[in-house]
Amino acid sequence: MGCADPGLFGPDSVTWQMHGDPMMWIAGVRALYLQALHPRAVRGVLQNSDIRKDAWGRLLRTANFVGTITYGSTLEAERAAAKVRAIHRRLTATDPETGERYAVDEPELLLWVHCAEIDSYLDTGRRSGFPLTDAQADAYVDEQRTAARLVGLDPVEHGIPADREQLAAYFEKVRPELAATDEAFEVFAFLQAPPVPWALVPFRYVVWQRATALAYAALPPFAQAMYGRPAPPVETATRRLRTTGRALRVVPGYLRWQLPPGHIPKAVGRLGPGTHPSAYRLR
Repeated sequence: MGCADPGLFGPDSVTWQMHGDPMMWIAGVRALYLQALHPRAVRGVLQNSDIRKDAWGRLLRTANFVGTITYGSTLEAERAAAKVRAIHRRLTATDPETGERYAVDEPELLLWVHCAEIDSYLDTGRRSGFPLTDAQADAYVDEQRTAARLVGLDPVEHGIPADREQLAAYFEKVRPELAATDEAFEVFAFLQAPPVPWALVPFRYVVWQRATALAYAALPPFAQAMYGRPAPPVETATRRLRTTGRALRVVPGYLRWQLPPGHIPKAVGRLGPGTHPSAYRLR
């Protein structure tokens, strides 16, 4: 590795290995389903976002941000985070029932988005066969406190979970605030069939809808109950996740990582051979 900057996580972290796994795309969709169940958070997205018109662009920008803070240099990660914080700082949303106007970067909203995301990455990864021990899973949650800092949260002051037990406790605490609002169902419908050029409609039907169905199946039962849509039993969903994970991991990493946003090849080029993400590094 020499003197090259390993970034905020580095090749020896759990984050470095897991974020290179192809099932993180399914996990990202699961996170969107889950995040939409917080009324104030989902209003902040829909009232300030071009997600209805630029669905794929938003997904790629999110993937680019996660890739940058995971695999970019320290400077690249901090710059990307500063840009996101500056954008969020200018945005507000309005509660249609009370007329209250609030900032989208309120700590409790940022905390919800953070926890829904890392829970989705961790749960989807493990259930699909990514080999993490309980200790490594706890290490991942702790490492992601850095990601929380980057979006504007203080890991201590704002109570960012540091392990799976604290993450589970957070979800128990926040459950009364969650609801399947009209905005949540708007996100649900959008994820089922985002607008695409006519030439990509077969792709949406064959690939995307199966991916979103799997992401919905991977949601925790309480989230599925709120949406009220049919879902397979947990054991069936886990079996499908494992089958999909096994199939996707057959594709060599050096081929998968060439797809946008392409942060992993850049990181390996910066740090040298042997630093590519691999579950084997965790053993």
